Amino acid sequence: MWNGKKKAVTFSFDDGVTQDIKTIEILNKYGLKATFNLNSGFLGNKGAEDVNGARRDKVLASKVKEIYQGHEIAVHTLTHPNLTLLEEETIIRQVELDRKMLEDLCGYEIVGMAYPCGGVNNDDRVAEIIRKNTPIRYARTITSTHNFDLQENLLRFNPTVYHMEQDKLAGLMEEFLAKDVDEPQLFYFWGHTYEFDWKQGNWEAFESVCKKLAGRDDIFYGTNKEVLL
Repeated sequence: MWNGKKKAVTFSFDDGVTQDIKTIEILNKYGLKATFNLNSGFLGNKGAEDVNGARRDKVLASKVKEIYQGHEIAVHTLTHPNLTLLEEETIIRQVELDRKMLEDLCGYEIVGMAYPCGGVNNDDRVAEIIRKNTPIRYARTITSTHNFDLQENLLRFNPTVYHMEQDKLAGLMEEFLAKDVDEPQLFYFWGHTYEFDWKQGNWEAFESVCKKLAGRDDIFYGTNKEVLL
């Protein structure tokens, strides 16, 4: 399915923070690909230190194309609202203004997104509004499946695992790598890169994940767009 391979790995990170730069260095070291979901309305903003000691400074708009070269840029809405609480016109505006601004910065067509906010951040109404009124072709939720099956509803696409689910992550990786598959299987890892600053050892743990998943002849490594579309 993916260049003749039936297993694929992809990463997804939200919010466009400066920790993305170090994350990309690690991904590139191991030949891995990710999609980065950006709020164009916040680019360049300085963020205060959060309760876990991490800063959430946003990347500069002028650096977006350079920073994310070789990976995918996708929509995360203009200003990060919970779309389920908004009227149709505002949902379209949040998605489309973000998409157009990001396209101007990166120079290519954007067709993906990740829903912003925690909790219940998507529903069928929002997905249908996006489908009918925007060019977006896939949109990631924050609901982990803890499996590797492909899904028909790409506008409410659920990832395999959130990287902070450390009780699940190691076992899922072992299961995925050991699988001898007949049907296509996807390992989809997501998170926020500022979370790697939350405690000592998080960056090393992320690099360990990358090292373990990388370099397999039976696995395709791609962006969200490359593995979903």
